[in-house]
Amino acid sequence: MRMEERDYFTDYAVLKEPYEYFEAVRAKGPVHTLPDRGVVVVTGYAEALEVLNNTRDFSSAIAPQGPAMPLPFAPQGDDLTPQIEAHRNRFIGGDLLVAYDDRQHSMSRSILSRLFTPSRLRANEAFIREYAGELVSDAVARGGCELINEISTPFVTLVIADLLGVPADDRKLFMEVIAAGPPPGNIETENQQAQNGPLEFMGRYFAQYVMDRRANPRSDVLSELANATYPDGSTPDLMEIVRLATFLFGAGQDTSAKLLGNSMRYIVDVPGLQDKLRADPSLIPQLIEEVLRLEGSTKMTSRLARKNTRIGGVEIAAGTKIFLALAAANRDPRRWPEPKEFQLNREKIKEHLAFGRGPHVCAGAPLARVEVRVILERFLEQTSQIELSADKHGPRGNRNLDFEPSFIIRGLAALHLKLVG
Repeated sequence: MRMEERDYFTDYAVLKEPYEYFEAVRAKGPVHTLPDRGVVVVTGYAEALEVLNNTRDFSSAIAPQGPAMPLPFAPQGDDLTPQIEAHRNRFIGGDLLVAYDDRQHSMSRSILSRLFTPSRLRANEAFIREYAGELVSDAVARGGCELINEISTPFVTLVIADLLGVPADDRKLFMEVIAAGPPPGNIETENQQAQNGPLEFMGRYFAQYVMDRRANPRSDVLSELANATYPDGSTPDLMEIVRLATFLFGAGQDTSAKLLGNSMRYIVDVPGLQDKLRADPSLIPQLIEEVLRLEGSTKMTSRLARKNTRIGGVEIAAGTKIFLALAAANRDPRRWPEPKEFQLNREKIKEHLAFGRGPHVCAGAPLARVEVRVILERFLEQTSQIELSADKHGPRGNRNLDFEPSFIIRGLAALHLKLVG
């Protein structure tokens, strides 16, 4: 079987190492239909950007569930918007912010845009730096750590918990729930609906938090969220705020944790890189952006064509499911010279699509950048050498790395480090 004929959504080898597959599909054109799935794959940078910016013709309703699952209705007519909204509760994750369209999305997004402001992130950075320092100090004292589960996941979970104002007594429970749940798009989960289990569990707690903050506001993000109004002055109902709060808490956990792991892998394996970053920590943001392009923690997102339209000149019928291969677009040789190479000084690097683009660009991107930058600074400050465990991962040049079998997330299941103070 040729590489491009393999099934991306069920083939473990492709899911864990997707880049050869994406290049084989790209060779068919930047916009290509998978014949066995009836799904259109977009691997081109310009074409992916076109879709991300075109919310008039493309719905985000299938973003959480992906393009491989059947639609909950038979498409009819030239504009599927009424059908999408009539069946929204039958889409997996159809009530999440990432799945919203049109006015519903813009109204909810307007609330979030007031929360992750630069001033708020700067104010929270002292806590982030202190907590990161504690985690790294403990790991260095032990001589090493397993980065993903011992450091990354607890770190990003507690950072967002502190930012939101989640009670200290509930934070450990939430960390356990998130750590036990599968990453989005994990094919080992028998029931894809079960992937929303952690969000539903935490939603019961957040309902109590929101009601409490409406009755007794405090100086935290949850209070701002609980008492927020839409641009027209109307007040969101309780469950909408609960969904937003729960989504904020849970949505970025995997992507931020995996981004830290992906970044550390390059720091360790690119010769001379960690010494260069220690000598000049101001280069760390450039490292993060290049890792986002080359090894971003979100491989793909999905859209549903709700009108007859075009992508890169290719006709797309209403009802077509679109597989936006962000990981492929970020390696498109038409956009990125030497796209497979790590280049710390790559020009216009922030134009990558790792966080999406357009109205649905990741709301938590500023926080993710701060989290990863700060903890990488702490790792480099407190060590003279960071290595991967050869016992666990093999020697440099012949690494044994286990990636999650997810069609959405690109991230390591584990990364064992040796740390020299």
